[in-house]
Amino acid sequence: MTSKWVADAIGREGIYDAHIRLNGYPFLEAKEEFSHKTRAMDVMRPRKNDPALTVITQDTMTVEDVEAIVSSTTYSGYPVVVSRTSQRLVGFVLRRDLIISIENARKKQDGIVSTSVICFTDYCPPLPPSSPSVLKLRSILDLSPFTVTDETPMEIVVDIFRKLGLRQCLVTHNGKLLGIITKKDVLKHIAQMANQDPESILFN
Repeated sequence: MTSKWVADAIGREGIYDAHIRLNGYPFLEAKEEFSHKTRAMDVMRPRKNDPALTVITQDTMTVEDVEAIVSSTTYSGYPVVVSRTSQRLVGFVLRRDLIISIENARKKQDGIVSTSVICFTDYCPPLPPSSPSVLKLRSILDLSPFTVTDETPMEIVVDIFRKLGLRQCLVTHNGKLLGIITKKDVLKHIAQMANQDPESILFN
């Protein structure tokens, strides 16, 4: 109950309150939820055979590349990695901040075009002299997104979501991005632990 009071005190909807509101689902005691030793890697997405996680690279994608990602997905934000090969996590950028920043740059910054490279680092890699201006977006990058390791027990993950009111957290292994766990994933996990079909649960 303490975690519920903390969530109420900071004005955020607790994970169980959300479950009750969305699904009419009863409150579950922590000890009852986690009779199974589930880890973050068991709940995170992408799952086996799922498409790869949508990411943005720190200094190799163009404005049109990022706009294509935003227009083809509905995610609230995107992990930023060093490269698709390394998948080393740099930070997290919100969808709305990307949209606003790109729109403003196109209108107000000279030389920002569709082929401009977007750079989330302090120092951008050198480009040919004929290249268009670089769009620097380090200021909108969250350099310390909440992360857990792939071996973190789900009991701890759920408690973190409860207490901090998270909407998502990233899953890493030695700094390499492996996946993401959202509030919806946590709620489905709770249902599964209570022997309810997680696919039968409806979410807003």
